[in-house]
Amino acid sequence: MSDFTTSPNPLPALWKRLDKAWLTTGLILLTVLILVPSELIPTLKFALSAFGQTAIFISFAVLAIGYLKASGAESTLARAFEGRETRMILMAALFGGISPFCSCEVIPFIAALLAMGAPLSAVMAFWLASPLMDPAMFLITLGNLGFDFAIAKTIGAVGLGLFGGFSVKALGFTGLFNDPLKATTISTCGCGGDPFSGKPVWKFWRESERIAIFKRESIANALFLSKWLFMAYVFEALMVRFVPASWIANALGGEGFQPILFGALLGAPAYLNGYAAVPLISGLLEQGMSQGAAMSFVIAGGVSSIPAAIAVWALVKPRIFFTYLGFAFVGSLIAGSLWAVFTSL
Repeated sequence: MSDFTTSPNPLPALWKRLDKAWLTTGLILLTVLILVPSELIPTLKFALSAFGQTAIFISFAVLAIGYLKASGAESTLARAFEGRETRMILMAALFGGISPFCSCEVIPFIAALLAMGAPLSAVMAFWLASPLMDPAMFLITLGNLGFDFAIAKTIGAVGLGLFGGFSVKALGFTGLFNDPLKATTISTCGCGGDPFSGKPVWKFWRESERIAIFKRESIANALFLSKWLFMAYVFEALMVRFVPASWIANALGGEGFQPILFGALLGAPAYLNGYAAVPLISGLLEQGMSQGAAMSFVIAGGVSSIPAAIAVWALVKPRIFFTYLGFAFVGSLIAGSLWAVFTSL
Protein backbone atom coordinates (compact mmCIF):
# COMPACT_ATOMS: atom_id res chain seq x y z
CA MET A 1 0.00 0.00 0.00
CA SER A 2 1.44 3.34 -1.04
CA ASP A 3 2.19 6.03 1.49
CA PHE A 4 0.84 9.32 0.22
CA THR A 5 1.86 11.35 3.27
CA THR A 6 4.24 14.17 2.50
CA SER A 7 6.69 15.90 4.79
CA PRO A 8 6.33 19.66 5.32
CA ASN A 9 8.16 21.86 2.86
CA PRO A 10 11.25 23.14 4.73
CA LEU A 11 11.78 26.11 2.41
CA PRO A 12 9.33 28.54 4.08
CA ALA A 13 10.80 27.82 7.50
CA LEU A 14 14.32 28.23 6.12
CA TRP A 15 13.35 31.53 4.51
CA LYS A 16 12.03 32.83 7.82
CA ARG A 17 15.27 31.90 9.60
CA LEU A 18 17.49 33.59 7.03
CA ASP A 19 18.72 37.03 8.02
CA LYS A 20 17.57 39.30 5.21
CA ALA A 21 20.28 41.91 5.77
CA TRP A 22 23.14 39.41 5.48
CA LEU A 23 21.36 37.73 2.57
CA THR A 24 21.07 41.05 0.76
CA THR A 25 24.74 41.83 1.35
CA GLY A 26 25.73 38.39 0.05
CA LEU A 27 23.59 38.78 -3.07
CA ILE A 28 25.04 42.22 -3.76
CA LEU A 29 28.60 40.91 -3.48
CA LEU A 30 27.72 37.90 -5.63
CA THR A 31 26.31 40.24 -8.29
CA VAL A 32 29.51 42.28 -8.20
CA LEU A 33 31.56 39.09 -8.56
CA ILE A 34 29.56 38.02 -11.60
CA LEU A 35 29.25 41.37 -13.39
CA VAL A 36 32.41 43.24 -12.41
CA PRO A 37 34.72 40.76 -10.65
CA SER A 38 37.57 43.27 -10.57
CA GLU A 39 35.54 45.43 -8.18
CA LEU A 40 34.84 42.74 -5.57
CA ILE A 41 38.08 43.10 -3.61
CA PRO A 42 38.06 46.95 -3.66
CA THR A 43 34.45 46.92 -2.49
CA LEU A 44 35.23 44.57 0.38
CA LYS A 45 38.31 46.58 1.33
CA PHE A 46 36.30 49.80 1.36
CA ALA A 47 33.49 48.30 3.45
CA LEU A 48 35.83 46.63 5.95
CA SER A 49 37.96 49.76 6.28
CA ALA A 50 34.92 51.96 6.88
CA PHE A 51 33.54 49.45 9.36
CA GLY A 52 36.87 49.37 11.20
CA GLN A 53 37.00 53.15 11.44
CA THR A 54 33.61 53.24 13.16
CA ALA A 55 34.18 50.12 15.28
CA ILE A 56 34.92 52.15 18.41
CA PHE A 57 31.63 54.05 18.03
CA ILE A 58 29.79 50.77 17.44
CA SER A 59 31.34 49.35 20.61
CA PHE A 60 30.29 52.36 22.68
CA ALA A 61 26.79 52.16 21.20
CA VAL A 62 26.47 48.47 22.02
CA LEU A 63 27.61 48.99 25.60
CA ALA A 64 25.32 51.99 26.03
CA ILE A 65 22.26 50.07 24.88
CA GLY A 66 23.21 47.08 27.03
CA TYR A 67 23.54 49.31 30.08
CA LEU A 68 20.23 51.08 29.49
CA LYS A 69 18.38 47.80 28.99
CA ALA A 70 20.01 46.03 31.95
CA SER A 71 19.46 48.92 34.34
CA GLY A 72 15.84 49.34 33.32
CA ALA A 73 16.40 53.00 32.47
CA GLU A 74 13.43 52.89 30.10
CA SER A 75 11.11 53.08 33.11
CA THR A 76 11.97 56.78 33.42
CA LEU A 77 9.92 57.32 30.26
CA ALA A 78 6.76 57.21 32.37
CA ARG A 79 7.70 60.60 33.80
CA ALA A 80 7.25 62.18 30.38
CA PHE A 81 3.52 61.54 30.56
CA GLU A 82 2.83 63.07 33.96
CA GLY A 83 1.62 66.56 34.81
CA ARG A 84 0.25 69.28 32.58
CA GLU A 85 -0.09 68.81 28.83
CA THR A 86 2.59 71.37 27.95
CA ARG A 87 5.07 69.68 30.27
CA MET A 88 4.13 66.29 28.81
CA ILE A 89 4.90 67.49 25.29
CA LEU A 90 8.26 68.92 26.32
CA MET A 91 9.28 65.79 28.22
CA ALA A 92 7.94 63.39 25.58
CA ALA A 93 9.91 65.09 22.80
CA LEU A 94 13.08 65.08 24.92
CA PHE A 95 12.71 61.46 26.01
CA GLY A 96 11.78 60.42 22.49
CA GLY A 97 14.97 61.98 21.17
CA ILE A 98 17.20 59.96 23.50
CA SER A 99 15.30 56.76 24.31
CA PRO A 100 16.65 53.41 23.00
CA PHE A 101 13.33 52.02 21.76
CA CYS A 102 12.84 49.85 18.71
CA SER A 103 9.87 50.79 16.52
CA CYS A 104 7.72 47.78 17.41
CA GLU A 105 8.62 47.82 21.11
CA VAL A 106 6.90 51.14 21.56
CA ILE A 107 3.53 49.95 20.14
CA PRO A 108 1.98 48.40 23.29
CA PHE A 109 3.18 51.26 25.48
CA ILE A 110 1.70 53.94 23.25
CA ALA A 111 -1.51 51.92 22.97
CA ALA A 112 -1.75 51.77 26.76
CA LEU A 113 -1.10 55.51 27.09
CA LEU A 114 -3.78 56.43 24.57
CA ALA A 115 -6.25 53.96 26.07
CA MET A 116 -5.68 55.50 29.49
CA GLY A 117 -6.34 58.97 28.15
CA ALA A 118 -2.86 60.40 27.67
CA PRO A 119 -3.13 63.41 25.33
CA LEU A 120 -2.34 62.66 21.70
CA SER A 121 -0.17 65.79 21.63
CA ALA A 122 2.37 64.23 24.01
CA VAL A 123 2.17 60.85 22.29
CA MET A 124 2.75 62.51 18.90
CA ALA A 125 5.77 64.36 20.29
CA PHE A 126 7.28 61.10 21.47
CA TRP A 127 6.38 59.18 18.32
CA LEU A 128 7.97 61.75 15.99
CA ALA A 129 11.19 62.09 17.97
CA SER A 130 11.71 58.45 18.93
CA PRO A 131 12.75 56.88 15.58
CA LEU A 132 15.21 59.66 14.78
CA MET A 133 17.74 59.44 17.58
CA ASP A 134 18.93 57.18 20.37
CA PRO A 135 22.33 56.64 22.04
CA ALA A 136 23.49 54.16 19.40
CA MET A 137 22.29 56.36 16.53
CA PHE A 138 24.10 59.35 18.00
CA LEU A 139 27.40 57.49 18.23
CA ILE A 140 27.11 56.02 14.72
CA THR A 141 26.25 59.46 13.33
CA LEU A 142 29.14 60.99 15.26
CA GLY A 143 31.56 58.46 13.78
CA ASN A 144 30.40 58.91 10.19
CA LEU A 145 29.11 62.46 9.85
CA GLY A 146 30.79 64.34 12.65
CA PHE A 147 29.85 65.93 15.94
CA ASP A 148 28.02 68.93 14.48
CA PHE A 149 25.69 66.81 12.33
CA ALA A 150 24.99 64.42 15.22
CA ILE A 151 24.08 67.32 17.53
CA ALA A 152 21.99 68.99 14.81
CA LYS A 153 20.05 65.80 14.12
CA THR A 154 19.39 65.35 17.85
CA ILE A 155 18.08 68.91 18.04
CA GLY A 156 16.05 68.21 14.91
CA ALA A 157 14.53 65.09 16.50
CA VAL A 158 13.47 66.93 19.65
CA GLY A 159 12.36 69.94 17.60
CA LEU A 160 10.20 67.77 15.35
CA GLY A 161 8.59 66.21 18.40
CA LEU A 162 7.83 69.66 19.82
CA PHE A 163 6.48 70.85 16.47
CA GLY A 164 4.11 67.88 16.16
CA GLY A 165 3.08 67.89 19.80
CA PHE A 166 2.24 71.57 20.05
CA SER A 167 0.55 71.51 16.62
CA VAL A 168 -1.79 68.76 17.82
CA LYS A 169 -2.42 70.72 21.02
CA ALA A 170 -3.20 73.90 19.06
CA LEU A 171 -5.58 72.07 16.71
CA GLY A 172 -7.31 70.13 19.46
CA PHE A 173 -10.42 72.31 19.24
CA THR A 174 -11.12 71.07 15.69
CA GLY A 175 -11.97 67.54 16.80
CA LEU A 176 -9.61 66.13 14.17
CA PHE A 177 -7.68 64.19 16.78
CA ASN A 178 -10.57 62.82 18.79
CA ASP A 179 -10.75 59.04 19.25
CA PRO A 180 -7.39 58.29 17.57
CA LEU A 181 -7.08 54.57 18.31
CA LYS A 182 -8.16 51.80 15.98
CA ALA A 183 -10.44 49.16 17.47
CA THR A 184 -7.69 46.55 17.60
CA THR A 185 -5.83 44.69 20.29
CA ILE A 186 -2.09 45.19 20.26
CA SER A 187 0.26 42.67 21.84
CA THR A 188 3.90 43.03 22.65
CA CYS A 189 6.48 42.32 20.01
CA GLY A 190 9.03 40.55 22.17
CA CYS A 191 11.61 43.33 22.27
CA GLY A 192 11.45 43.53 26.04
CA GLY A 193 9.33 44.02 29.10
CA ASP A 194 7.13 46.90 30.08
CA PRO A 195 9.37 49.97 30.46
CA PHE A 196 6.83 51.66 32.73
CA SER A 197 7.20 49.05 35.47
CA GLY A 198 9.80 49.17 38.24
CA LYS A 199 12.60 51.61 38.90
CA PRO A 200 16.02 51.82 37.26
CA VAL A 201 18.81 49.85 38.91
CA TRP A 202 21.87 51.77 37.81
CA LYS A 203 24.35 49.32 39.42
CA PHE A 204 22.89 46.43 37.48
CA TRP A 205 26.01 44.24 37.86
CA ARG A 206 24.91 43.35 41.39
CA GLU A 207 22.07 41.20 40.02
CA SER A 208 22.74 38.10 37.94
CA GLU A 209 19.52 38.47 35.94
CA ARG A 210 20.45 41.98 34.88
CA ILE A 211 23.95 40.87 33.96
CA ALA A 212 22.36 38.26 31.71
CA ILE A 213 20.21 40.99 30.13
CA PHE A 214 23.30 43.13 29.56
CA LYS A 215 25.10 40.28 27.81
CA ARG A 216 22.08 39.30 25.72
CA GLU A 217 21.27 42.85 24.64
CA SER A 218 24.92 43.69 23.90
CA ILE A 219 25.38 40.65 21.69
CA ALA A 220 22.04 41.17 19.94
CA ASN A 221 22.76 44.82 19.22
CA ALA A 222 26.34 44.14 18.14
CA LEU A 223 25.02 41.69 15.54
CA PHE A 224 22.22 44.07 14.56
CA LEU A 225 24.48 47.08 14.05
CA SER A 226 27.17 45.03 12.34
CA LYS A 227 24.91 43.55 9.68
CA TRP A 228 23.22 46.83 8.78
CA LEU A 229 26.35 48.95 8.82
CA PHE A 230 28.40 46.49 6.80
CA MET A 231 25.62 46.33 4.19
CA ALA A 232 25.49 50.13 4.16
CA TYR A 233 29.24 50.38 3.64
CA VAL A 234 28.99 47.97 0.72
CA PHE A 235 26.29 50.20 -0.76
CA GLU A 236 28.45 53.24 -0.16
CA ALA A 237 31.44 51.63 -1.88
CA LEU A 238 29.39 50.79 -4.96
CA MET A 239 27.70 54.19 -5.00
CA VAL A 240 31.00 56.04 -4.87
CA ARG A 241 32.38 53.78 -7.62
CA PHE A 242 29.45 53.61 -10.03
CA VAL A 243 27.12 56.58 -9.41
CA PRO A 244 28.45 59.68 -11.19
CA ALA A 245 28.99 62.52 -8.77
CA SER A 246 27.39 64.87 -11.28
CA TRP A 247 24.05 63.06 -10.87
CA ILE A 248 24.02 63.59 -7.12
CA ALA A 249 25.27 67.16 -7.42
CA ASN A 250 22.58 68.05 -9.97
CA ALA A 251 19.69 66.49 -8.02
CA LEU A 252 20.69 67.04 -4.40
CA GLY A 253 23.55 69.52 -4.52
CA GLY A 254 23.84 73.26 -4.64
CA GLU A 255 22.05 75.93 -2.69
CA GLY A 256 18.40 76.83 -2.35
CA PHE A 257 15.29 74.97 -1.34
CA GLN A 258 15.09 72.43 -4.18
CA PRO A 259 17.79 70.03 -2.89
CA ILE A 260 16.18 70.11 0.56
CA LEU A 261 12.78 69.28 -0.95
CA PHE A 262 14.24 66.42 -3.00
CA GLY A 263 16.07 65.11 0.06
CA ALA A 264 12.81 64.94 2.00
CA LEU A 265 10.96 63.28 -0.90
CA LEU A 266 13.69 60.67 -1.35
CA GLY A 267 14.02 60.02 2.37
CA ALA A 268 11.15 57.57 2.78
CA PRO A 269 11.75 55.22 -0.20
CA ALA A 270 15.54 55.24 0.14
CA TYR A 271 15.70 54.90 3.94
CA LEU A 272 16.55 51.24 4.55
CA ASN A 273 17.35 51.51 8.23
CA GLY A 274 18.33 54.31 10.57
CA TYR A 275 21.84 52.99 11.07
CA ALA A 276 22.34 52.02 7.44
CA ALA A 277 21.25 55.48 6.34
CA VAL A 278 24.23 57.13 8.03
CA PRO A 279 26.94 55.68 5.74
CA LEU A 280 24.59 56.22 2.79
CA ILE A 281 24.40 59.92 3.61
CA SER A 282 28.17 60.01 4.08
CA GLY A 283 28.62 58.66 0.57
CA LEU A 284 26.04 61.05 -0.90
CA LEU A 285 27.76 64.02 0.74
CA GLU A 286 31.04 62.94 -0.84
CA GLN A 287 29.27 62.82 -4.20
CA GLY A 288 27.94 66.36 -3.90
CA MET A 289 24.77 66.20 -1.80
CA SER A 290 24.08 69.46 0.03
CA GLN A 291 24.05 69.60 3.80
CA GLY A 292 20.45 70.78 3.86
CA ALA A 293 19.33 67.87 1.68
CA ALA A 294 21.22 65.44 3.92
CA MET A 295 19.39 66.70 7.00
CA SER A 296 15.95 66.67 5.38
CA PHE A 297 16.67 63.14 4.10
CA VAL A 298 17.48 61.67 7.53
CA ILE A 299 14.62 63.46 9.29
CA ALA A 300 11.94 62.56 6.73
CA GLY A 301 13.28 59.05 6.19
CA GLY A 302 13.68 58.27 9.88
CA VAL A 303 10.07 59.05 10.71
CA SER A 304 8.51 57.59 7.57
CA SER A 305 10.68 54.47 7.34
CA ILE A 306 8.73 51.23 7.16
CA PRO A 307 9.22 50.09 10.81
CA ALA A 308 8.40 53.51 12.26
CA ALA A 309 5.40 54.04 10.00
CA ILE A 310 4.02 50.56 10.68
CA ALA A 311 4.20 51.25 14.40
CA VAL A 312 1.90 54.22 13.91
CA TRP A 313 -0.41 52.62 11.33
CA ALA A 314 -0.93 49.61 13.60
CA LEU A 315 -2.50 51.76 16.29
CA VAL A 316 -4.16 54.87 14.98
CA LYS A 317 -6.78 55.76 12.43
CA PRO A 318 -5.72 56.90 8.94
CA ARG A 319 -6.29 60.62 9.63
CA ILE A 320 -3.85 60.46 12.54
CA PHE A 321 -1.37 58.44 10.51
CA PHE A 322 -1.31 60.92 7.62
CA THR A 323 -1.08 63.81 10.06
CA TYR A 324 2.00 62.09 11.50
CA LEU A 325 3.55 61.81 8.03
CA GLY A 326 2.66 65.43 7.29
CA PHE A 327 4.42 66.64 10.41
CA ALA A 328 7.46 64.57 9.45
CA PHE A 329 7.62 66.03 5.94
CA VAL A 330 7.14 69.65 6.97
CA GLY A 331 9.50 69.24 9.92
CA SER A 332 12.19 67.74 7.70
CA LEU A 333 11.99 70.74 5.35
CA ILE A 334 12.36 73.13 8.30
CA ALA A 335 15.28 71.16 9.75
CA GLY A 336 17.01 70.92 6.37
CA SER A 337 16.58 74.63 5.72
CA LEU A 338 17.92 75.64 9.13
CA TRP A 339 20.89 73.28 8.84
CA ALA A 340 21.66 74.64 5.36
CA VAL A 341 21.71 78.17 6.72
CA PHE A 342 23.88 77.18 9.69
CA THR A 343 26.46 75.33 7.59
CA SER A 344 26.69 78.22 5.12
CA LEU A 345 27.65 80.74 7.80
